[in-house]
Amino acid sequence: MTAGAPSEPARSTREQRLRDRLVARFAPLELVIEDESRFHAGHAGAAGGQGHYRVRIVAEAFRGVAPVARHRLVYAAVGDMLQTDIHALAIDAFPPKLETNPGKG
Repeated sequence: MTAGAPSEPARSTREQRLRDRLVARFAPLELVIEDESRFHAGHAGAAGGQGHYRVRIVAEAFRGVAPVARHRLVYAAVGDMLQTDIHALAIDAFPPKLETNPGKG
């Protein structure tokens, strides 16, 4: 383990809190959270014990919402974690795809 890096239980607890927040706020159809902290060893955020995460989230709440606004919604849902637990958060946020194309039979 790298000096200053959080232990595995701390990572999993942090990731679970992130998951809980996103599920509570968006009730996503799909949610994938990747801990990318290992790619940032030696980086200032890693040295401080904060994590680097990538989130892919698909939720009805994003339908009709511009991409930048989707990111803002995610940041709002996890805002305080960005001050204490998360150094970087990459976000891929999408509305669900339509199951059928109404114009095609």
